[in-house]
Amino acid sequence: MSLAVRVIPCLDVDAGRVVKGVHFEHLRDAGDPVELAAEYYRQGADELTFLDVTASSSHRRTMVDVVSRTSERLFIPLTVGGGVRSVEDVDSLLRCGADKVGVNTAAINDPSLIERIARRFGNQVLVLSVDARRERGERHTASGYEVTTMGGRKSTGIDALWWVRRAQELGTGEILLNSMDADGTRDGFDLEMIRDVRREVTIPLIASGGAGKPEDFPPAVAAGADAVLAASVFHFGIMTIADVKRELRRAGYTVRAVPGV
Repeated sequence: MSLAVRVIPCLDVDAGRVVKGVHFEHLRDAGDPVELAAEYYRQGADELTFLDVTASSSHRRTMVDVVSRTSERLFIPLTVGGGVRSVEDVDSLLRCGADKVGVNTAAINDPSLIERIARRFGNQVLVLSVDARRERGERHTASGYEVTTMGGRKSTGIDALWWVRRAQELGTGEILLNSMDADGTRDGFDLEMIRDVRREVTIPLIASGGAGKPEDFPPAVAAGADAVLAASVFHFGIMTIADVKRELRRAGYTVRAVPGV
């Protein structure tokens, strides 16, 4: 029996409120994270991802109180990221209710952090968040995909395909691939990027960035995603988790049951 495709709402949080914009800019208030998390749990979300989208750029630690209050309302896996810079940060988040922890900027600055986290807590705890975009200007990487940080505002010059391979070798348990070109546009997932990353790694791959309608999700799975993640389309009522699962099931994929699907 094939594994069920996971549908994951993402809560991008700034100053204790869920926000969403396009390319992480022009952020709009989308509600209270604790209430939204509880609602997505009721709707049948398979997991939830909580990202403090300005924690790295403003040098703040993730808001552990919000994480704690959110985890109290959930009985599904919760991944938390944003501003995670150390093994101690991971330990703190796990103790306040996170099941998995996402790392991005700190791992780029010090790849050994991946090894240290995996060695202490296990590979299954570590999700590497990769904000990738097609190259711009004079930068050139072998694959044409560049890793960015600070919510896509800072270029690194790092080849994204090289980075996901290296991260897997170091002990990453899962890749959260966010297309910065597609993020917030609702024009569909970057299927080419998903396929290219899928060829490089064997660990689970979460596709993020660009979902605009239920029909966008099955192609992402066909391209190689094990899970699909979205934010604004759920927050602003454009579709429900049931809509996505219905479409995935119609396309022949296994999903965890939701009433009415």
